[in-house]
Amino acid sequence: MKRKRKGKYGQLLIAVLGVLFVFVCYQNMAFLGDAPALGQLVGYAREEIAVSAWKNCMMAMLCEQKEAPLTLESFLMQKIEGFYPIYAFSETISEYDTQIESDLNAGMVAENEQESHREQEDEKEQKEEESKKEKEQEKEDDKKEKADKQEKQDKKDETTAAEAADAAGQGGKAVEIPREKLNDFDYLLQNFYQVDRTTTIDSSELNAQAMLGKDMKLQGGGENVQILIYHTHSQEGYADSEPGDPGSSVVAVGERLTQLLTEKYGFHVLHHTGEYDVADRDNAYSYAGPALEQVLAENPSIEVVIDLHRDGVAEGTRLVSEVNGKQTAQIMFFNGLSRTTKNGNIAYLANPNLADNLAFSFQLKLAAEEYYPGFARATYLKGYRYNLHYRPKSLLVEVGAQTNTFEEAMNAMEPLADIIHKVLAP
Repeated sequence: MKRKRKGKYGQLLIAVLGVLFVFVCYQNMAFLGDAPALGQLVGYAREEIAVSAWKNCMMAMLCEQKEAPLTLESFLMQKIEGFYPIYAFSETISEYDTQIESDLNAGMVAENEQESHREQEDEKEQKEEESKKEKEQEKEDDKKEKADKQEKQDKKDETTAAEAADAAGQGGKAVEIPREKLNDFDYLLQNFYQVDRTTTIDSSELNAQAMLGKDMKLQGGGENVQILIYHTHSQEGYADSEPGDPGSSVVAVGERLTQLLTEKYGFHVLHHTGEYDVADRDNAYSYAGPALEQVLAENPSIEVVIDLHRDGVAEGTRLVSEVNGKQTAQIMFFNGLSRTTKNGNIAYLANPNLADNLAFSFQLKLAAEEYYPGFARATYLKGYRYNLHYRPKSLLVEVGAQTNTFEEAMNAMEPLADIIHKVLAP
């Protein structure tokens, strides 16, 4: 009996020691990182118990699924669905592109496109507005420039008829313009010229000393034709002219100038009355050119060529001065420079006589200013040639405008003939 008890105590002691040994070993291993700690061991035991329980009930569950074979995967999925029902619901959801995002993206793209379009429209409107303002400013500048020119001209027109009459009667000058002033290009340009926007000119061509240094006196004798007067625009008339009647048009004014130069001053003058603007006014210079060449070929002694015109102005403008007590249409000398601001020199309209043309009109304008102040408007410079290249002393003259009377235009021929005589007479 004692032996049995001792044997049981011995087994119990061995078991306790074994448990303690295992416990100490696991703890030591856990401390060293080689084995799970007690908590891990307990967790492991729980897992083993769960697996054992699952194995014990597997057969029973398989029996319940007699209609279809049950795989391990399907069994596990069923159990998971039991614990997490949301998984089964998620299988019913089909994939699709979210319309909300699509609408948002489309809206953003559309909005960006609209914003870009608005910016482009705003930029376009701004450019158009700036262009409109520039054009309006150009018009204002042009009006101001013309107004300034007209104001200067009006001041010149204030010279009394008595002063002009006395000067003409005594053969003296009404005013004396200092030659040193003329050497100032700005003064010369502002007081003697109006430059059209289509062209440009500088002091190399408008040099008063050089232009006055050119001898414009006639070189030939009086036995042959010296001066040619013609009309590129023969149909131009005046406020009271009869349309189509050469007796009240610029042609009749040319005949009056021919008479004065011939009878009063002794020049030999040919008045050519060919018509070149009846059917096509725009090409009149092209039509007049060949006829002009023929006249000059038949009369090689001609030194001076004058193309007599009538200007066109605004209906409210009156180009009138008083000369020798008479209401007299103002005149304007005109030069073509064969040059445009945009393209420069025009090669096919070359004018080898340009320097002489400019000198001739300048000497006539200076004589008009000193002997008949206010009679001659500013000399107009434009871009083309106007058939002024055939002779060094070629001239285009505008006599009054459509707002002048025929009588005023006829009265202008007396001072004009005198000025031509002063410049040309030897």
